[in-house]
Amino acid sequence: MMIEDFLSPDEESEIVDAIATAENHTSGEIRVHLERKCKGDALDRAIKLFGKLKMHETRLNNGILIYVAVDDHKLAIFGDSGIHSLVGQSFWDEDIALMISHFKEGEYKKGIIEVVHRIGDKLHEHFPVDATDNPDELDNTISFGEGS
Repeated sequence: MMIEDFLSPDEESEIVDAIATAENHTSGEIRVHLERKCKGDALDRAIKLFGKLKMHETRLNNGILIYVAVDDHKLAIFGDSGIHSLVGQSFWDEDIALMISHFKEGEYKKGIIEVVHRIGDKLHEHFPVDATDNPDELDNTISFGEGS
């Protein structure tokens, strides 16, 4: 599948809106990154991109990257140390399983948005919003990688 066929522009906008909504209730930051191919392990790639996208620069180490390699059918979720230490790997594994179940049905947008909401709820639980000081530390737009 070509990356252009993975999500329509309207679906991309809905995902960006879901990220913004999730981040309104937390100091955490969520980003979705799409690319065509992933050479090697998806989690290793997500960790590399996490640094490249400067997601480690959040004040509370609560950035989360949802990574999807469209052509290779690979995905990963990487949470910075602040959130990962609170939720553990099993939480990310559940989110990945949820995305896979939707992706198998061709429901790419739905899978990503459901996971964004789940992550947003968990971030809100551990990093509730401070109405007086909640800067949007990272861009909410979907980022695209190699071969996109």
